[in-house]
Amino acid sequence: MEEEKLFEAPAQPAVNDHQLTQPPTHPSLQIPGIAVSDTDGNADERGRTTTTATDTTTPNGNLSAHPSRAPSPNPSAQYPHTQVTYEDPDFTRPPPLNYSLRPRKKSIFWFWMLIFLDCVCMPIGLYFGMWYGLTRDQLSANAVFSISTALLGTVSIVEYFIRFRRLWRKNSNCRVIGAQRHYLDWFHWNLSVGWFFVMIELIAGTCPHDPPIRVLAIPASTMLFAIGVELLLVDALRLMGYRAPCRISSLPVGAPLRPGIYAYIEDICAVDGSGGTEFRQRLNLRYQASKAFREMLHRLTLFWAIGAIICSAVTVAIVFTIQRDAAYIVGWVLPFLWAGVWTAITIPWVQRSLTHEYNQWTTAKWKA
Repeated sequence: MEEEKLFEAPAQPAVNDHQLTQPPTHPSLQIPGIAVSDTDGNADERGRTTTTATDTTTPNGNLSAHPSRAPSPNPSAQYPHTQVTYEDPDFTRPPPLNYSLRPRKKSIFWFWMLIFLDCVCMPIGLYFGMWYGLTRDQLSANAVFSISTALLGTVSIVEYFIRFRRLWRKNSNCRVIGAQRHYLDWFHWNLSVGWFFVMIELIAGTCPHDPPIRVLAIPASTMLFAIGVELLLVDALRLMGYRAPCRISSLPVGAPLRPGIYAYIEDICAVDGSGGTEFRQRLNLRYQASKAFREMLHRLTLFWAIGAIICSAVTVAIVFTIQRDAAYIVGWVLPFLWAGVWTAITIPWVQRSLTHEYNQWTTAKWKA
């Protein structure tokens, strides 16, 4: 099957994305951390009537004592404009994510091309150009590495502030479910902490008169190791039955943990991939409705976590054993090469898994 969707299989039920409604009525398909009982059958403030399974209004027309959403002082938070409804209440097919990579292929290509030029080509090119292209009387080793590290990550930093603006603005359409704007999202906090430690590593490496080139070659491996350990730790805690100690994107404090990669998929697709809060809601519903989908995310978490840890360990081992110039190249190239290979494996793997999920849905949906 030729399909260029990472999270969607071909057959999907029709979806009305613009009708305001309440969350699905299935007792296990809830907004994270919000207990959903029944749905209200009243017309909303725009004059539309939502599709209901149970009328919870009292005879005098007031809302029942058990509303379908947790009380909120902000009506727009209680009834977000991105709330979706499905014309397939029996879920004869997996709840669709409505997210395709096809219209985003060019954007993805140019973004990662800029990242590659910024985080791979530039540090290597500046090092060899200034170290071997100029005499030592013109630039010292300290000056060479200070210049190359100062320019490192320009594209990543610009993207960081673009993400911040999208999440922080007042009427953000990609904000985390149930959170205020100051929370941002899980991936953004990971980026913040990761860049903080990478900057410490780069600053410490450029302070000496003769900078240790091998230390300056492993920032990418350091971040890779941290992400891998985090993914593995979250999944291990989930399997042991622990609950979220803090908010993890749309997952509130005290909710059952989900596979480590879940929050990364949610945040990257919602913000960087322009899927919006709607994607967060659809992903949550799909996760709760489909056992096969949950198992796939668990396998993906292990695949990326173990791969990241092994790649970072191998990179550091190579960097500290081979000749210094070659070590500098390996340190910056190998992590990105690994990420490209893992992505190339992941896309067809996910497509096959989703196709299998659709084919087995009739018998598997009651095992959610």
